[in-house]
Amino acid sequence: MTLVLRNMQKLVKLNIGRLETEINILRKCFDVEIFDMSVLCICDEEMATLNSAYRRIDSTTDVLAFPFYEGLEPGMLPEVDNPDEMILGDIFLGVSHINDQCKKYGADFQETLPIMLTHGMCHLLGYDHETEEQWRKMYSKELHILDEFNKLTGKTCKPLTAVGH
Repeated sequence: MTLVLRNMQKLVKLNIGRLETEINILRKCFDVEIFDMSVLCICDEEMATLNSAYRRIDSTTDVLAFPFYEGLEPGMLPEVDNPDEMILGDIFLGVSHINDQCKKYGADFQETLPIMLTHGMCHLLGYDHETEEQWRKMYSKELHILDEFNKLTGKTCKPLTAVGH
């Protein structure tokens, strides 16, 4: 179904065509191609505003996900009767923050985006990392998805570590 991808920031150069291709490969890996979703690339100021409003954390972050269906069992696709509700949700990427973190840790920015998207898509599908057990399940799912992604793309993406957990 539909993917809405918007670059709403101007500080960091993005290869939108590549990003769209990678999102669609990830959608295939998650087996959620029939669901609508959006990915919005935003600046630190907008991300900090969202993070403050929805998580009560007064700083920017790398990724926020807003699932259309709340309370999904991790990894379970929503059961939808109405075709107009075939929606996963929205992912916001804090592009400047991701870029800054990549520079800090010597990582490639474009190579990091699929990892951030995988993390956000896991949140759309009910995964979380508030507890150690939740984090383990989410990490395992991210590892599986990125292994599939790597097979399809020739990349070597790995999930995020427990840093910040």
